[in-house]
Amino acid sequence: MPTNPRQNRVLGSKSSPPSMPMMQVEHLNVFYAETQVLFDISLKVPRHEVLALIGPSGCGKSTFLKTLNRMNDTIPETRVSGSVYLDGSDIYRDVSDVSEVRRRVGMVFQRSNPFPRSVFENIAYGLRINGVRDRIRIADAVERTLKAAHLWDEVSGKLSESALKLSAGQQQRLCIARALAVRPDVLLMDEPASALDPISTRAIEDLIGELKSTYTIVIVTHNMQQAARVSDHTAFFLDGHMIESDRTETIFTRPAKKQTEDYITGRFG
Repeated sequence: MPTNPRQNRVLGSKSSPPSMPMMQVEHLNVFYAETQVLFDISLKVPRHEVLALIGPSGCGKSTFLKTLNRMNDTIPETRVSGSVYLDGSDIYRDVSDVSEVRRRVGMVFQRSNPFPRSVFENIAYGLRINGVRDRIRIADAVERTLKAAHLWDEVSGKLSESALKLSAGQQQRLCIARALAVRPDVLLMDEPASALDPISTRAIEDLIGELKSTYTIVIVTHNMQQAARVSDHTAFFLDGHMIESDRTETIFTRPAKKQTEDYITGRFG
């Protein structure tokens, strides 16, 4: 059971013990108007590990991902019950500043969505809306995050050029750098490599492996091989239910549920 959120009301506390999951979901249900799309999901997201969400299209993976930083709030008539804890605080009941939730739990989408601005301004934008005004601090953050995303060597001479001139793989790494600029604790990635070529996909996967030493990562993927390569834990979703969750090696070699075995062996999906 997470720490009582009413005893830890300051979102952003770094005092939580390493043994506490970075995030914990308990009895989560999600409705779009009268239609229920997620059913009684309970799941832990360990710190500094990669959790992969797998399952066929329409099973609720992306919906679940968006509940972790309240992105579903933007969809009319969405209703959520249950609890989603971040460092012991329930982000739905005990946090009034949703922007702070989204700062701490960043999101990278399936298709790269750089702003129609310069490479530099794509990174600087998030810092500025979070109150950072010091030019040196912004410049340092731009360099730091582009290096973290393995993009600095490729764009350091193009910082004033439009981000839309970058290749698809570079644009996706720029979006990752943009998410990292505000120093989140959790990075959500919704099929971040599905639209990329194999070389760019490998770059993103290698990057995920490096970033987990600093961040907690939750990734949605349809690619079973990718889930096996990049994740430490895997959760299998089907028809809005989480069928099972375990260490990735266990899920792929000794799944507890027949539905999971059928899916990962290609019998459906």
